[in-house]
Amino acid sequence: MSEKCIDIYGAGLAGCEAAWQAARMGVKVRLFEMKPQKYTPAHHSPDFAELVCSNSLRSYSVTNAVGLLKEELRRYGSLIMSAADATRVPAGSALAVDRGLFSAYITEKIKSSPMIEVIEAEADGVSEDGISVIATGPLTSDKMAKYISDTLGCKGLHFFDAAAPIVDFESINMDVAFFASRYDKGDADYINCPMTREQYDAFWEALISAREAELKDFDKEEQKDLKVFEGCMPVEVMAKRGHDTLLFGPLKPVGLVDPRTGTESYAVVQLRRENAQGSMYNLVGFQTHLAFPEQKRVFSMIPGLENAEFLRYGVMHRNTYLNSPDMLSPTYAMRERPNVYFAGQMTGVEGYIESAGSGFVAGLNAARAALGESEIVFPRVTMLGAMAHYVSEGTGASFVPMNANFGIIEPLAQRVKGGKRVKYEAFAKRALDAVDAIRLEYRF
Repeated sequence: MSEKCIDIYGAGLAGCEAAWQAARMGVKVRLFEMKPQKYTPAHHSPDFAELVCSNSLRSYSVTNAVGLLKEELRRYGSLIMSAADATRVPAGSALAVDRGLFSAYITEKIKSSPMIEVIEAEADGVSEDGISVIATGPLTSDKMAKYISDTLGCKGLHFFDAAAPIVDFESINMDVAFFASRYDKGDADYINCPMTREQYDAFWEALISAREAELKDFDKEEQKDLKVFEGCMPVEVMAKRGHDTLLFGPLKPVGLVDPRTGTESYAVVQLRRENAQGSMYNLVGFQTHLAFPEQKRVFSMIPGLENAEFLRYGVMHRNTYLNSPDMLSPTYAMRERPNVYFAGQMTGVEGYIESAGSGFVAGLNAARAALGESEIVFPRVTMLGAMAHYVSEGTGASFVPMNANFGIIEPLAQRVKGGKRVKYEAFAKRALDAVDAIRLEYRF
């Protein structure tokens, strides 16, 4: 292999971002992707960077941690952010995308790059001497998982996450439901289904007693130690924690005033636009592992969804991540084998943008290694750096996946007055100043 060539395994968000950044630096990339020859239980499209769990990339604001991460990536020329901005659909203060157009955009960019060769094949290992980025995702194939575990010595951990159902807009009863965004922030892009106390009680009872789907695709032994990541918890699991748990979570009515009555309801189910045409909406926070007939029965109890046509039911799938603090550096390279990088959810970052961010850091540094240049360790004052340092160091407690958040970023040197918003504005300014300085220093 040429010293100015790297191999990347997996064409998800992390793998595509890594490939794009390496190609921009003049490094040839061989991108291995097993689709369409083989699919995981959660994937269905032959396109790259397929969004499985939701079409939302969360907050747009830089005073939100993931919003700051988005802006950092934009300034560095992120392919994922370019695709997201080009395929955005209305979602209030959140950045949501038409997932079909989003994946098609990324696929076209990758396949049309003269620096990237796409190899449609399932990989069972990486080059011993070359530089590789493993971004095979939370549903890594058995062959590659065995190689990672046995040959590289990375013992994986497992948890489960879930995807929310999608309904046809025309089947939603808008005589009952209404458009609004919480606290009227942004445009009224969400459909809101209001519930009375009696309706909520009946729904909650049905939800906690509904039958779950059988985990056909996963090792039965793993069910004994089932872990559910808090950020993607099945709605029925959340409901079983207590009668009022949903009222402080996805069914929180606060800030959602029915314009027809001028009042807040006891509970509210929100639906978010799934595509640019507005023909499909997903149930926000309703990731689930219920059996399909049970989803139809229980979710049809939601006012406004009594005759809803479900275009896709929720599904649950296994995720795999490494005990990264024992294995990875802040560049996402293995400490024992620095020519092998990891990226994506497998590293313990959780979320679409976080995965893209890890792919950016890993791809950039893998390319620099191929060019014989020094590595770039992003500072903790940036969200990219904070995530990388969390993955490589953890917190001292049991290592679990982590979303971008201001709890892991380097504290401010001085206290600021004015509350959280002013504090977060200070975080954002400091981070973006650092991002711009790094761009000037390294000329990218």
